[in-house]
Amino acid sequence: MSTSARTLLLAVSVLGLLPLLGPATATASDQIPLTVDHAQPGAPITVGIPFPKGELQSPEHVRVLTSDGTPIPSQITPVTTWAPADSSLKWVWVFFFATDDDSYRLEYGPDVQRAPITGEHLRVKNNQRPYGHTEIATGPLRLRIEKGTGGSFLDEVWFDAEDDGFESDDRIAAEPDGRGSYLDLLDAAGLDSSRATVTQTYKEKGSGPLHAILRIEGQYHYSRDNNNSAPFVTRIHAYAGKPYLRVLHTMTYTGDPDQHPPLDGQHAQIATSAENIVNEDSLEGDPRWTQPNDRIAAAGLSLDYDLSGPLTVRTSYRRGNWWAPGQPQVYERPVSAENEWSLIQTGPDSASMPNGPSSSPTERIGRFSARILADSTKQVDATRTAGWMDVVGDQRGVGVGIRHFTEAYPKEISLSIDSQRVDAELWSGSAPPMSFARWSSEEDGGMVDNFAQGLTKTTEYVYRFHDADTDLADVRRSLNYVLAPAVAHAPPSWYAESRVYGRMAPRSTEYASFERGMDYKFRWWRFNQQWEPWYGAFTYGDGKNYYFGDNWYEYANNEPAEDFMLWRQFMRTGERRYALTGEAMSRHTMDVDNTHWPTGPDYRGDTNSALDWWRAKADSTGSPYVGMGRRHGNQHWTAMLSAHVWVAGWLASYYLDGYHRGLAVAKKTGDYYRRRIFGEHGLTGRRLYLSVWNLVELYDATKDPQIREELDARVDRMLRLQHEQGGSLIMDRYGYAQVYAAQGLGKYHQLTGDPAVRDALVRHARWVRDNPPLNHEMESYLASISTLLKGYQLSGDRSLYRTAHDRAQALRTDSLSLAITDTTTQDAFFNALNGVSHLPRSREHPDRRPIWSLTNGLRIFGWTHAYNVPPLIHWLEREGPPK
Repeated sequence: MSTSARTLLLAVSVLGLLPLLGPATATASDQIPLTVDHAQPGAPITVGIPFPKGELQSPEHVRVLTSDGTPIPSQITPVTTWAPADSSLKWVWVFFFATDDDSYRLEYGPDVQRAPITGEHLRVKNNQRPYGHTEIATGPLRLRIEKGTGGSFLDEVWFDAEDDGFESDDRIAAEPDGRGSYLDLLDAAGLDSSRATVTQTYKEKGSGPLHAILRIEGQYHYSRDNNNSAPFVTRIHAYAGKPYLRVLHTMTYTGDPDQHPPLDGQHAQIATSAENIVNEDSLEGDPRWTQPNDRIAAAGLSLDYDLSGPLTVRTSYRRGNWWAPGQPQVYERPVSAENEWSLIQTGPDSASMPNGPSSSPTERIGRFSARILADSTKQVDATRTAGWMDVVGDQRGVGVGIRHFTEAYPKEISLSIDSQRVDAELWSGSAPPMSFARWSSEEDGGMVDNFAQGLTKTTEYVYRFHDADTDLADVRRSLNYVLAPAVAHAPPSWYAESRVYGRMAPRSTEYASFERGMDYKFRWWRFNQQWEPWYGAFTYGDGKNYYFGDNWYEYANNEPAEDFMLWRQFMRTGERRYALTGEAMSRHTMDVDNTHWPTGPDYRGDTNSALDWWRAKADSTGSPYVGMGRRHGNQHWTAMLSAHVWVAGWLASYYLDGYHRGLAVAKKTGDYYRRRIFGEHGLTGRRLYLSVWNLVELYDATKDPQIREELDARVDRMLRLQHEQGGSLIMDRYGYAQVYAAQGLGKYHQLTGDPAVRDALVRHARWVRDNPPLNHEMESYLASISTLLKGYQLSGDRSLYRTAHDRAQALRTDSLSLAITDTTTQDAFFNALNGVSHLPRSREHPDRRPIWSLTNGLRIFGWTHAYNVPPLIHWLEREGPPK
């Protein structure tokens, strides 16, 4: 683009007449339009913004403007760079507080100077001595977190309502000793209540004068020796000048999920040696697999409020259908003689057991209940609740909310008047305890075992501290910053032209016949999430793979990076619904579909004794499977496989949403690869191709030289094997893994410019042009489209483009005439989708509906559509159909 054209484009963009089409070389200052969907005044906004190679050198030369050009306070955090290809910034996090507007501009360039932040600043003191403490001051709030046995959450909270400095009577909340967070277990011996301790605290990336993130690590301890201690991580987000907190709490389940005896040996699917392999047939039929052992009785966060005078309880609920409820109704009641108040959300099947209750093809299931109770007496019986409770005294009040209160049921917020204790429970103690027992003793994924031990769950909370006379609308607005969050984004063209995810096009209207297959599939998946529904504390975010005979089968557990597909669709469209769906799926897959415990000791160097290092080094406790994912199955924790973890979506969440856990869990997978627990098995087949993709994404995020060393070794191995395979990077058995090679080696070449990798990708593209992969029929055949397009990009060989376009004709989808509304049935939607698809039937099984059907889930869709359509449309819009 010429300088004059660039100047004109920017001028028009500034006037709001035309969205910026995409990045080009930075001049003295350039601007990126930002949109905040679902904007609420005062909302804290974190948005990840990519930059093309060479475009941005320093975060100091970035600032946020309102739509009329007024600079507003902002905090810019560099996240990663284009290294080793270039030292320029690749991703930054932009933080600011929303105004009344939903449109902003990000201005950057050598001549841009961000003004010093005036007004309230955050102050964080983090004393890491063995019995130290952390103190955070936001202006109106002061928080204290004890290290050691003193606490586990917020030991004390002060609220300076008068703005005259903190005094003794400003204390508004404190945690119950050792019970600020809890994870209580129930087994045959009865209830075992946890006691928590904090082991370390530190500030996360993204902390600064406007927004600070404190990470608290600790452990739950139990009174009975047969109950393992359980780690937890709590991240507290605090904001300058604001009286609210966002809290992300991650618990780890370390119990024995069922009553089967310890296994003597290893499963063939995940064996780390050839010795002592169990006979799966001998394990089937044992009823103890289905008999629960350690169940979760209750889990959550707890605070004791310091409120004076008579109390008032406020909350809200919604009646009507759970999938289309009525308007929120406020419930407000002065407390008189009652001692216990509860807000409880339940649903049809808390444990999400296979063959449990679900909707039929023509009628949605009911049995969703939102109740407000006073001393066990029902005050309100509704369908849904907004998931918050506000308790107000004569001078001050505290509101607390839990996100996804209905979708991740059972949830509860309860108030005990005697102690003024408020429990916000991620698993309601009023619901039946959570059982992780298997639903049957039959094989699942070729094995009989239970891998629930070591899964995690992250729950998002919000706390708002306020004066007694603060308007309820103001309190609810602050709570909704977390419960119904805004989503900020740049124009889709900006993400596409930044090339951070290679060649992809924004959603196309010109090539709608290809685009409709993407739109309809995602719409079908989201429809079923709320029809079946795929809800529950340890299920929400995931969905199932196959729809046959009016029933869904097999939770997907993320294959092949389904969450990444959704994040890419968000970038291509700018639609908030894709960001929220991708976020929920990423959080589920990184928590529930992965092994997190036991890890062994983690030495950080925060003590003075050298002996601590040697003890940590000598301690080899830990599961070899930490960092490895679950296989798709009837339950999330009944099957594992050595090549079932995808980190791309977790890291997209980290980049786009500032979600720290995405990077933390991806690092566990990197460590898992470096351990090479499977020997040569882990360096062959799709395990090799997928590991290269995962490792290059992780290296891009961390620039860790140890990850680079492992990545280089695996890339070299792929290239050596290509010569043994006639020019193909992929052995025939794993034809669908074309997308792993295209994504992984493509990004590796982008970062390094390695000519050997470029040549290997081109040779491979020509191989699949001349030898169409058909081992898995259409899922392998169509997966080759991305490979062909990558070869065309690197070589200019138009025969590769023509072949990709020819193969993509099966992806064309007609226009759907059915309008999807709240009254549309699953059956009607299914039949409509069958009528618009041009995907072929199976040659091997022509009497069956193929697994790549438009009416199945997202698993095969990744190989047929999701990784092929965006780059195909890029080339179609740039060059037109090949001749």
